Amino acid sequence: MILKDASLSLNEGEHIAIVGPNGAGKSTLLDVISRNIYPLALDEYKSLLFGEEKWMRTELEKLIGTVSERNATFLNTSYNVREIVCSGLYSSLGFDFHHQIKKEDWLLADEELKRVGLYEKRDRIMNTLSSGEKRRIMLARVNINKPKLLLLDEASSALDFPSRAALRRLISTYTEKSTIIMVTHELSEILPEIKRVLLMKEGKIVMDGKKEEVLTEENLSALFFDHVHVSRSGDIYTAYC
Repeated sequence: MILKDASLSLNEGEHIAIVGPNGAGKSTLLDVISRNIYPLALDEYKSLLFGEEKWMRTELEKLIGTVSERNATFLNTSYNVREIVCSGLYSSLGFDFHHQIKKEDWLLADEELKRVGLYEKRDRIMNTLSSGEKRRIMLARVNINKPKLLLLDEASSALDFPSRAALRRLISTYTEKSTIIMVTHELSEILPEIKRVLLMKEGKIVMDGKKEEVLTEENLSALFFDHVHVSRSGDIYTAYC
């Protein structure tokens, strides 16, 4: 999807959700933010991350962590859980002969595995884990660098209900240390800590505001070209057609 005049400013510690139909440009926006892709050069285009315009790729990867359904497949490897988490420190998939792993690196990996509740499976081979366990490993892997920004692109997609609920509770524990941008199709996945929501359609941000003002039946019906029913229980929203 081509982005059109998309403008976004986010303060440190401010969490947002991005909602929109398939092909709206949500994932493309995250790719631009993380510098996975670059827009065509325009005189008026400017992108600042953490107050700076130019970044070394290796340095930026330590500041931004991404959990995505799209990159979940790379975890289907023969490396074990502990190696995958620890290799996040080196922006690599596993290790080869030139990596010099320190004892404290392994201890950091163990710390993150305990946090996601998978320390007891640290020696398991990655391709033997369930989908829910792999998403939690992805969280541990990106958080080992203590990123300032956490990008969640349909992070709970294709998981069963208990796994989605467990992952959502786990992600909430990261909101104190990292700024979170979450892309989701499911309103129920939007964390209670998220107070700001963007609606995207056809490559444009068509609405940006407070969660309770944006997630209305009128706004979502116009966004999805269908009548959308919205219900709310506290800070949890659900929607159906």
